[in-house]
Amino acid sequence: MQVNEAGLELIKKFEGLRLRAYRCPAGVWTIGYGHTKTARRGQVITEAEADRLLREDLRIFEKGVLEALDNAPTTENQFSAMVSLAFNIGLGAFRRSKVLALHKAGKTAEAARAFANWRKAGGKVLPGLVRRRAAEAKLYLTPDSEKAQPGIPGWATCE
Repeated sequence: MQVNEAGLELIKKFEGLRLRAYRCPAGVWTIGYGHTKTARRGQVITEAEADRLLREDLRIFEKGVLEALDNAPTTENQFSAMVSLAFNIGLGAFRRSKVLALHKAGKTAEAARAFANWRKAGGKVLPGLVRRRAAEAKLYLTPDSEKAQPGIPGWATCE
């Protein structure tokens, strides 16, 4: 299973695109759509390179989420929303999340609400994380038969 187009769009919008390496608030060199593994000071990449790096990074999170799901029935939109969450909070935190536990228990409405548990950074609720979690929950609840339209007003990065 892979992140679908709606999930990819959501991740790209919230991560934001930076073609020049920068230090994130944690002091880690970052480039592209939140890529850190090979980012270094002074590095400049193209948008095509940023897309490639994102796809490589996402493979790790797709695999981790798939393993954590342990064969629980999951739609493409649910999977994509959970990969977006894991990409942002890390696979360890995702594995311990209520989102995963409730999803595996078949409690989709409760799982969708649990995305909101992950809206803080540094102990503070951040507006950008509130919007991201709302978009992820919306995607999670969107049937695969419908075109997912994340379209949350005010999408922004680094909030």
